[in-house]
Amino acid sequence: MSIRGAAPDRVFITGASSGIGAALAAEYAAQGATLGLLARRSAVLDQLIASLPHPERHRAYAVDVRDHAAIAAAAQDFLAHAGGIDVVVANAGISVGTLTEFSEDIPVFEAVIATNVVATAATFAPFIPAMKAQGTPARLVGIGSVAGIRGLPGAEAYSASKAAVISYCESLRLELKRHNIRVVTICPGYIDTPMTQINPYPMPFLMPVQQFARKAVQTIARGSSYRVIPWQMGIVAKLLRMLPNWLYDLAFGNAPHKPRKGGA
Repeated sequence: MSIRGAAPDRVFITGASSGIGAALAAEYAAQGATLGLLARRSAVLDQLIASLPHPERHRAYAVDVRDHAAIAAAAQDFLAHAGGIDVVVANAGISVGTLTEFSEDIPVFEAVIATNVVATAATFAPFIPAMKAQGTPARLVGIGSVAGIRGLPGAEAYSASKAAVISYCESLRLELKRHNIRVVTICPGYIDTPMTQINPYPMPFLMPVQQFARKAVQTIARGSSYRVIPWQMGIVAKLLRMLPNWLYDLAFGNAPHKPRKGGA
């Protein structure tokens, strides 16, 4: 489903080497899109592009999203290569347990915020002027999480970062609405990727990543402002918002923790 009708989309995705990013790349490539794929691992990106239809159309950028100048340079290169931009997906993210009581977790906290929040803005920034100049429908897509709806124990950094992404995208949506640029916030529940495969606890409504990618691409094409995928977790998210603090604390105070980086 292209936002340009019969013309294929021009799509830029960060965190594209595995998981949700790679699945989105495969889904868009199957629809004929021209892709700019950014991630840290050059060899993995090259392998991914080689596996996609029409690999000659696509560009790989081996960049850490915390390097904002490198993101801007990649954006300019892709704009020149593709002749414009239709969809930008800020997908790169870190999911790791943190506990504030451990001083060694503070640098991890900083890395999570830098990667999940600041890099989202740094990814969008170089594309917004081009989108405004085009005057055609365009999408900026932020990947939030159900973990951003209410804070989870043992995930202070991750929950905080995804709550920030959700609020940031809402602010940006209001700013850009008049420019025919839609800001789409997608909050995954549990999606079967390397990021969730390390979780040592049951994951309700776990969804295959390819199925998630199909639904996400449809959501982006429609320009929906906000969606939780899968829908069952959307119901859970609405209920979580409604719970008073005392009941939420009772229900989730002893919830299982995501492993800390390095373990402790």
